[in-house]
Amino acid sequence: MSVLTRDEAQLRAEILDVHRYTVELDLTTGDETFDSRTAIRFTTRFDGDTFVELKPAELRGVTLDGQPLDTGLLTGNRLPLKNLAAGEHELRVHAAMRYSRTGEGMHRFTDPSDGETYVYTQLFMDDVQRVFAAFDQPDLKAVFEVGVKAPEGWTVLANSVTTRRGDGVWQAAPTPLISTYLVAVAAGPWHSVRTEHRGLPFGVHCRRSLAPHLDADEILDVTRACFDRYHEKFEEPYPFDSYDQAFVPEFNAGAMENPGLVTFRDEFVYRSAVTDTERQSRAMVIAHEMAHMWFGDLVTLKWWDDIWLNESFAEYMGYQTTAEATRFTGPWTEFGVTRKAWGYDADQRPTTHPVAPDRVDDTASALLNFDGISYAKGASALRQLAAWLGEKDFLAGINTHFARHKFGNATLADFIDSLASATDRDVAAWADSWLRTTGVDTLVPTVTAAGGTCALTVDRAGSRPHRLGAGLYDHDLADEGRLVLRERIDLDLPQTGPQPIGKRPALIVLNDGDITYAKIRFDAASAETLRTGLSGLPDPLTRAVVWNALRDAVRDGDLAPAAYLDTARAHLPRETDLAVAQGVLGFAAGQLSGQYLAPADRPAALATLTSLCRDLLRRTEDGDNPGLRLIAVRHLIDVAAHPEAIAAWLADGTVPGGPELDPELRWRILARLAVLGAADEAAIAAELASDPSAAGQEGAARCRAALPDPEAKRAAWEAMFAGDDLSNYLFTATAQGFWQPEQAELVRPYVPRFYAEVAAVAARRGPAIATAAGRWCFPAHAVDTGNLRLGEDCLRTDDLTPALRRALADRLDDLARALRVREAQRSRPEGVGPTA
Repeated sequence: MSVLTRDEAQLRAEILDVHRYTVELDLTTGDETFDSRTAIRFTTRFDGDTFVELKPAELRGVTLDGQPLDTGLLTGNRLPLKNLAAGEHELRVHAAMRYSRTGEGMHRFTDPSDGETYVYTQLFMDDVQRVFAAFDQPDLKAVFEVGVKAPEGWTVLANSVTTRRGDGVWQAAPTPLISTYLVAVAAGPWHSVRTEHRGLPFGVHCRRSLAPHLDADEILDVTRACFDRYHEKFEEPYPFDSYDQAFVPEFNAGAMENPGLVTFRDEFVYRSAVTDTERQSRAMVIAHEMAHMWFGDLVTLKWWDDIWLNESFAEYMGYQTTAEATRFTGPWTEFGVTRKAWGYDADQRPTTHPVAPDRVDDTASALLNFDGISYAKGASALRQLAAWLGEKDFLAGINTHFARHKFGNATLADFIDSLASATDRDVAAWADSWLRTTGVDTLVPTVTAAGGTCALTVDRAGSRPHRLGAGLYDHDLADEGRLVLRERIDLDLPQTGPQPIGKRPALIVLNDGDITYAKIRFDAASAETLRTGLSGLPDPLTRAVVWNALRDAVRDGDLAPAAYLDTARAHLPRETDLAVAQGVLGFAAGQLSGQYLAPADRPAALATLTSLCRDLLRRTEDGDNPGLRLIAVRHLIDVAAHPEAIAAWLADGTVPGGPELDPELRWRILARLAVLGAADEAAIAAELASDPSAAGQEGAARCRAALPDPEAKRAAWEAMFAGDDLSNYLFTATAQGFWQPEQAELVRPYVPRFYAEVAAVAARRGPAIATAAGRWCFPAHAVDTGNLRLGEDCLRTDDLTPALRRALADRLDDLARALRVREAQRSRPEGVGPTA
């Protein structure tokens, strides 16, 4: 299939004005394909040639201005339109289209719980071509009229209000001007909760089997609060006729901002217990997608080099609006612990790119940029921009942008012009420094003393200007275990020179408040204070900044992994913030103990983490922090080195002192027992019989792949690499179970097989599976030079799809980093302190 290039899109935009699509889909034609009829009305500005895109199972007929075209002219995904005269035209295309099992195009899912079937579209980037014919680029906006014939008992949702007519046909109202990738349909026997807000219909929808778990009241409360807050911020009102939120199965992303019909992964409908931080994360995703109604849907990027105009803004607005409008008070702490770390990691790899690249050549390249840079780094840059401009001027510039470009397309230059109209500051220079550069700056404090007073100087390794706070902390005289904030100094780097700070503080925390994007280090005195006082810092966001600094130091080889574990062992039992606890345990139990520590050191690390989690369980026995207890239980399961205790939990159906085991915890325990050789196929089958849901099917696939049995490994491998039957979710679950550090010898022969076979499955099954294969099938546990050489040789071949090449390059860079960390520990076996 041909990908669309930037040059081709610009040329086609010069030729065409697209006015209206009339799309008719028939979902009653069988389980494998559906019928698609499209009429496109467009105008050519001058005589010439162009093409329309589609990816049919069968192209049944095409007419242009009433005259038939040869269907045999379709090459790949392009149907040429030759010798078009200037003026108005109508193209009609009739095709059979394939349903997807990979979350791309029109995804079809049959719920194993009750046998009900659901379909939904995910048309992002270039997947609209899997559903109907289109001039598929974001700057050829049009009105869409969509009609859908569905089986009896189904409800059809779309971008606009739908009305049921005769013969099972549902008709959606015409949309305003939107881009092709934003068209959406979701059809099935939905469980729906409907209401109205500000005169608009609102709806929340999920599979019927999830209806008992749908907390629609909380979802709608968050939705209404965010909707109202955006109307306080934005002068342009919500631009569509309804607001539906559909929680759909086997969704590849967190959510998708289809105007009027946002689709979410239905793991956000919680079958099992979750922490309040996880509910906060869902609220942020709701706010993020709603922000897209303005950033991305009302005003859309002209081409994919401005992805950040969509994602960075939605990310920033999502966190900020969640903090301002909902009951959740800690979204920026969660951002600092999880999302920002995602950005830092991506920005230090060879595959890094600017937040706003100068040029993205084609759609395949653009797809690779939906990463921690476009989301987390971009949002961090915007938070810095808001601090630098001031909130008033920042919002004034945004509202000017909406007014100038509503229902149209815009570029970075357009946005800079809009911001510049609201301020005297040099926004263009700021954009060049922040949006056109790559990498992470590092900020290091130096304290000098003279004449009985101290001064703070900040050295900056990097080129960006930074507005940030420096927190000065002293020991609490009434409680030596606590630290108190003496003062927070505002700094503008590089302009700010030495700052008088009086008496030397016990601790200096750069970027206190976390409003800039940079790695930080500590001076020697501060490092010593952190050894005993980290948990005594009063603000969870400050603790998040410190823990991120320690994480960065481990990844840079400046802090021994064992020292990080010792710090966690000392301070995490006193942690109260759920996002911080989850972030620290997640890093320690995952990347640190799984990759950065040598295999001989892993048992001791798991023992330390087990002891830490047991301390958290003891601390939460009174039930006053169930979220923290749930985090401790999850991680205690994950790091269990011996099966007896968790096997007893599974047999009893409860953790002593609570909680009772819900489906998620039961599958989690069974997966760990499988890794440890304490479960078998009979146990997995029995659990699946008790929980035959889609999540249960994934749990069973993960457990079966994790069994330390050669036949189980062979079967899992064949399912992933030889067959095409696994859906995107079952493929990922199988891959997650396959590689286990405890089974390194058993799976050693599969390491070279991965590199020999992964290109074929990626090419055969498309970008979603290619990305999953590169991420989850990668043998990350094998931290050795042999694995690295095999991977580097694979990258030098020409037969890798772009999505797979990017995923492999990232995983191999992580592998090389892990090798460097291990080498640093071998050369300094005594380790180093909390930071360097």
